[in-house]
Amino acid sequence: MATARTPAMADLHSGEHGHDQASAGEIAIGVIIGRTSEFFDFFVFAIASVIVFPRLVFPFASELTGTLYSFTIFALAFMARPIGTVIFMTVDREYGKTAKLISALFLLGTATVAIAFLPGYRDIGSAAIWLLALARIAQGLAWGGAWDGLASLLALNAPPSKRGWYAMVPQLGAPLGLIVASALFAYFAGNLSADDFFDWGWRYPFFVAFAINVVALFARLRMVTTEEYASLFETRELQPSRISDTVAREGHNIMLGAFAPLASFALFHMVTVFPLSWVFLFTRESPVRFLIIEIVAAVFGVGAIVLSGVIADRVGRKSLLMGSAIAIAVYSGFAPQLLDAGAFGETIYMVIGFILLGLSFGQSSGAIASNFKQMYRYTASALTSDMAWLFGAGFAPLAALLLATNLGVIASGAYLLSGAFWTLLALWLSGQREAGDMDAGG
Repeated sequence: MATARTPAMADLHSGEHGHDQASAGEIAIGVIIGRTSEFFDFFVFAIASVIVFPRLVFPFASELTGTLYSFTIFALAFMARPIGTVIFMTVDREYGKTAKLISALFLLGTATVAIAFLPGYRDIGSAAIWLLALARIAQGLAWGGAWDGLASLLALNAPPSKRGWYAMVPQLGAPLGLIVASALFAYFAGNLSADDFFDWGWRYPFFVAFAINVVALFARLRMVTTEEYASLFETRELQPSRISDTVAREGHNIMLGAFAPLASFALFHMVTVFPLSWVFLFTRESPVRFLIIEIVAAVFGVGAIVLSGVIADRVGRKSLLMGSAIAIAVYSGFAPQLLDAGAFGETIYMVIGFILLGLSFGQSSGAIASNFKQMYRYTASALTSDMAWLFGAGFAPLAALLLATNLGVIASGAYLLSGAFWTLLALWLSGQREAGDMDAGG
């Protein structure tokens, strides 16, 4: 269903009003800061799941088993996220978006900083496992509530010739969050003794995450008070609908939307969390050096995300997503074995992976959002995002590590290949019933 742009959004892109131009910049910056904050929290936990929690929380298990346990707890946030959406959509309807964002980000910050104070298994026994799981669930609930809808709405309300460019802006938060998280862990792990790092050094990134959440909260609150945001709320584009009504009316499109970015979301963890675990467990390489490789590769990812906006505006978003999915399928057939080819092979794996990730992930936000009816779009987009992360990413590190350890590292590509298959199928099915214009260049 095509969406008419509101007068406020038309002015926003017209370039005729200096104030509106400034507001557009502030909204974009607010979105990037918010997403970077979320992904920083995400990657801080992910990195700790590989190099800290197996030793701190699961010292009774082998390194491999402890990592698998950590990845199981890691997945809890993705399982809790849809529940968080249900809870905080109710808060949104009853008390407004300001109350929703404050409560969600307060919960996220509290859960994150609580992990920084987590005692180890040797101090409090199995209670350490339960406390970590509880904090992880709280993070997932908070991520569901932190959804603001602007990632999809920026693209939908952009001029037709610039939809790809606006769609990629929020996605920059992922590689930026990874760069900061990896840099912090690399610094502390590289400059502290092993005893000091596992005693207190690993905790500092979680304190930093809390500080970044505070900055993100004010950035988002400033965004909520803009005239453009208020206008979108008044036109129902940012009004939450009831979950039951939304699922009843848009359930089919929600499922299509959840599977459309599966290749991208599966690759997301195949170039971030999984390779770190494989290198840490099965090679002699220092995790610090691999974290530096991740930082370098993530810079390529930033460039690829920006490039995705240019390409999507020329060939169309759907064409780019389908082409990326095919490329990811090819990548899944040979790339994982590069992780056993030393530092050079690891670098090639990561750089190529991040380029493919940037091209696909840069346009994955709201890929099916134009199919949603306007009155359900805000809530449907939130549920779609929840389901996409759950199906595509939630169990990716666990599944990939299990496949790799039992069948060889090349087998981990099977998870990635399945994601590419579902993406292509979902995009094809969405094209059959598409009522709006999904193609950015169409």
